[in-house]
Amino acid sequence: ANGTGGKLIFGVQDKTLEIKGFHKDEIFKKMDAITNAIYDSCEPKITPRVAVQEIDGNSVIVVEILEGMQKPYYIKSLGMMEGTFVRVSGTTRKAMTYMVQELIMEGTNRSFDQMETSKVISEQEVAEFCNKMYQYALELCPSNESRKLLPKVSKNQLLSWKLIFEREGQIIPSNGYLLLAGDNDAFPEATIQCAVFKGTVRDIFITKKEFSGAIYQQIEDAYHFVLQHINLGSRIEGIARQDIYELPIRTIREMIANAVCHRSFLTPGKIQVALFDDRLEVTSPGMLDNEITIEKMKTGLSKIRNKGIAAALSYMNVIEAWGSGIPRMFREAQEYGLKEPELIDLGSDFRVNLYRAKQK
Repeated sequence: ANGTGGKLIFGVQDKTLEIKGFHKDEIFKKMDAITNAIYDSCEPKITPRVAVQEIDGNSVIVVEILEGMQKPYYIKSLGMMEGTFVRVSGTTRKAMTYMVQELIMEGTNRSFDQMETSKVISEQEVAEFCNKMYQYALELCPSNESRKLLPKVSKNQLLSWKLIFEREGQIIPSNGYLLLAGDNDAFPEATIQCAVFKGTVRDIFITKKEFSGAIYQQIEDAYHFVLQHINLGSRIEGIARQDIYELPIRTIREMIANAVCHRSFLTPGKIQVALFDDRLEVTSPGMLDNEITIEKMKTGLSKIRNKGIAAALSYMNVIEAWGSGIPRMFREAQEYGLKEPELIDLGSDFRVNLYRAKQK
């Protein structure tokens, strides 16, 4: 119920998977007992779908649990913090505190970046914040025409993105506002660690750096860090010389921006951008959303974890259309003749590898 739902099969022996089944005289009693146990022991209440299925002449009980709409679901006798469990890579695990917090937000259809803080900011601070966003967006506009058409950000826009709230004549910033404003005291782990390693494993550092401040500036700093440490070649087109990096630069920026946009700010850890002899590796803290699989991501399916931040970064031209980054990365790697990129679900983190080696 805390994930995407699933089925429990009663009447199959553990380990051997031998189908034992139930005798017809006891099967309805067993079904009632299972239904009552689930209903009585869980909070919020879970009502399963229970059915009998015949397999090779044996009757097994199939219990289907749908994805819950009131997460987190937990064992009542243990309480929410101790009794919440999740399925991770085919195993059942006790949910860590940050996982429970994420489930609570998911159950109430909220995102961490749109939650109010205890701070109060002034109209002048909001105006300065809006102007910084506008100026940054202008810098990243792809053409003079798009610069002319770019609207300025207003206080009302921030309200609609739930980056600020008005309460009794006061302006309350959200977590997302503080992250975009660069409040490092509130979020000490909201930084990007960059490093260059010798070889293909995390063993010998060549150089490393950590970037803090406004998260959109962190993206820019990390992006330029990578550009400084990858190979730059050139080619002649007509009479002009054109510089060509060994990796598609738009993909590099998108990888880092997506890591910031989709990371969990509740999960312990920092975004890591690591350059090895054979690959660029970007690791983002936070489990994949229950509805998202790696195969779905390759087709462009995306579910925004930080909705307010995503809206702001999209306005500033830091990220493009939602969900387009992963398919484009695969397409541009192919155009560059590179080995196919790799998406890795690490359980509590998510990693993207962009390989430097040419396809063989």
